This record gives sequence, structure tokens and C-alpha cells, in this order.
Amino acid sequence: MNENKILRFDPAGALGTELGVAQADVGKLGARLIDARREILDVDIPLWHANGSVPPEKQPLDTAFIEWPAELMAAYHLDRMGSELGRIIGTAKRLRDQVDRVVVLGIGGSYMGAMALMNACCQPYFNELTRAERGGRPRMYFEGNNLDNDSTSGLLHLLQRSPTQDLLDRHWAIVVISKSGGTIETAVSLRVFLRALEKNLSDKSRLGQFVIPVSGKTGKLADLAAALGCTEHFLVPDGIGGRFSILSAVGLVPAAILGLDIVALLKGAMAMNEHFRQAPPGENLVLDFIAVNHLWETRGANTRVLSIWNKSLEYVGYWYDQLLAESLGKAGQGALPLTTVNTRDLHSRAQQHQEGRRDKIFNNLVVDQWRFDPVSVGTSDFNQDDLNRFERRTVPQLMDAAICGTNQALRSDRRPTTNLHLPKIDEYYLGQLFQMLMLATVVEGRLLGINPYGQPGVEKYKQFMNEILKTAEK
Repeated sequence: MNENKILRFDPAGALGTELGVAQADVGKLGARLIDARREILDVDIPLWHANGSVPPEKQPLDTAFIEWPAELMAAYHLDRMGSELGRIIGTAKRLRDQVDRVVVLGIGGSYMGAMALMNACCQPYFNELTRAERGGRPRMYFEGNNLDNDSTSGLLHLLQRSPTQDLLDRHWAIVVISKSGGTIETAVSLRVFLRALEKNLSDKSRLGQFVIPVSGKTGKLADLAAALGCTEHFLVPDGIGGRFSILSAVGLVPAAILGLDIVALLKGAMAMNEHFRQAPPGENLVLDFIAVNHLWETRGANTRVLSIWNKSLEYVGYWYDQLLAESLGKAGQGALPLTTVNTRDLHSRAQQHQEGRRDKIFNNLVVDQWRFDPVSVGTSDFNQDDLNRFERRTVPQLMDAAICGTNQALRSDRRPTTNLHLPKIDEYYLGQLFQMLMLATVVEGRLLGINPYGQPGVEKYKQFMNEILKTAEK
């Protein structure tokens, strides 16, 4: 882990006088970006710590996510066992020793970050591997994120199957994440899976050992955790909204169960915080990313495509979709986020992106170093595909050519592209990436005059849904 290295952002494909956005335009935005950073660091954070003196125009103010990684690490250094981080690591170790499968229940920000971490850091097809191949880590499944009868039934059926009579194979646990406990998708799933878990246990008094709640200090889930006698109960920190919660217990508990290095994850976020505070515009990854995307949005590029060039990062894209949509989709503003996974989606979207409406900017998320050794094309006696001419090429080389070719094609038609480079996929660089995107979203909100926290529009469907359900009961 190189703790001095920061992700790299290359906006060259989006800048040029022939495109309509030049480097000079980015420079002119510098003063406003510095003002937005100052507001976040010197106004918002002190207001949050002031307890109760937040003015109405800044409510809600869920700015605690910025300092949270450092707070967790400081407490961990003081008390390795008793700190929240120590408790998370201890709970994860206990579960790994007791169960072979874990069901994570949550919706939106309560599960998307954890799913992104699993897909990014765990071996592809992780759940299909033997326990030995998984390093003793349990399989992980995600539910409670939809009202899908068949998906729920399918997972229940899977949990009832045990490949052997071994108790470890038969035992499973629930991690349920909900600040209030009142979100119907997660609440219904918890009731259903809790019933199945109780049936699976020979000793019903041990139920609380196999349910790990992550909730607010009060609320329906907190009350249920007390009634179940849960041996571990983690809190969603005050001042951290769901889509900003990936580096709290919300994301860290599932990540630790999977055996991920959550300390490295937090260190990456802390490194990005320091970079954000110190680096000037032009050298600041957070400010430069927003400057280019904001300028293009003012030129009509109100669809922001995150082009993923590594399948394991697909759910990072979906996590960012939610972050951007819920934070900035207010008051008739906010770019439309769209995740694509390439080269897969080039065969479904490239036509529109290349020749469709000029309302898009393409931010490529590129991994510089692949996890596994390169797979070569190789030679074959069956050369009907005419690929023997590329026999010395590897799949990573083909991917590099696809990235360059796609960027050139878009640039040739004056369509803007940027490249955001991860040196490799690991917890440290993912910590940087998540924190960078959260900070960038808040900066853009302040730049637009939009409160990036809260999601009042999401509450409307819940209200109408509850009314419909109540009417149907009569």
C-alpha cells in the first residue's frame, strides 16, 4: 500500500477550444471552487459541531462523513478492542468462525456501498468458491433492497439447503442496516428472514447472536434489537446520511465480515481528505473533477456517464448514481447519472453516445493494474476467428486499445471524455475513491446553491405507498 499516492484525474479529452470548454475556463472557476471548499471546511463542519445552531437554509447538515474516518482511526489507536472499529473487527471474526453465509438487509445507501466493496475487493464468483478458497470468509447475499417476491423466495430456498451436515455450513446470520427501521422494503425482509433464521436455530435463545443490527440510537430497529437481545449493535452516526455512510458501520461491518482491510479503507479516505484540504485548483482531484463536469453541464451536458472499464467496479458506479441523484437532483437541477460497464455496454449504448444528443460527458474509471496475471489470446488450430494475428496480445492490452479507441472516437465528434485512474483495486484506493466522489458531490452542491444533504423527494413515494396499503386494509 503506497500511502503517498493519490488517484489521478486526466481531463484532457474534455478540454480544447474546438470542444467549447478550454483550460482557461477551468482556471476562471478556481475562486468559486475555493469558496465552496472553504464553506464546507470552515463553515459547515464548525456548524455541525455547534449542536443546534444550524440555520434553516443549511438543514439538514450531514457533514460528519468528512471527519468520520479520522475519528474512527483515532479511537482505534487509543483502544484496539473497545473502540467501534475494534468491535467491528471482533464481531466479524466471531461471525466468520460461526457461520458460512451472511444476509445483508438494507436499501439505498444502507447496502449499495457494502455491495460495491464486495464486488470490487472479493474474487469474482466469490460465493461460488469453497470455504477454503474463500479463506474461511462467509458467503454474502443482499436483500431487503426491493419488494421482489421471487428474489426473496429464491434466497430463502438457498438458505434452507445445506451442502453437508456440518453445523458451520448450516448456520447463517443477518446484518440488517436501517437508521430508523421503518423503511418497508428492509423491514418486511427482516421479518421474513428473521422467521427463517429462528427456524434454523436449534436453540432459539441464541437468535440475538446471529442478528447484527446497524441502526440509529432510537427507532423501530433499535427497539427490535433490544427485544432480540442482540449481542452486538452498531449505530449509524449522527450527521451522516445514508448515501454518505459507506465508511461508517453501514459499510464497514459487511466489509469486515468479508475479511477486507477496513483500516486501509479509512486511511485512503483520510489521504483524500488531506489532499482536498491542501491542494490548489489545477492540482486538486476533487475540485478539478467538479470543475470540468460543472462547466460541461453549463454547456448542456446534463447527463454524466461514468464509464466503468472493470466489471468489478460496476456497483461502485451504481453507488455513485445514487449519491449524485439524491444529492443534486433538486430544484429542477442536477445532472442525470448513468453508469455503463465497458466494453460490454459499448454493444448497447455506443451508437447513441457517439451519434445521439450532445448532452453527455463521459468520465472513464480506469484501473491501471489488473488483479490477475494477463490472459493471452494465444494461437489456435481453429483460426476461423482470424485471431492468430493477435496471439501475443493479452486481454488487458485489448482493453487498453478499446479505451483509447473509444476516447478517440468520441473526441473526433467533439464529445468530452475524462479519465479517472485507480492505480489498482484495493481497499486503500477505494477509500480514496469513495471519499473523493462524496466530497466532489458536496462541492458541486455548494457551487449550485443546492443543499446536497437530505432527499425530500424520496419520501413522497413512501407516503403514497403507505396510504395505498392502509386503504387496502379497510
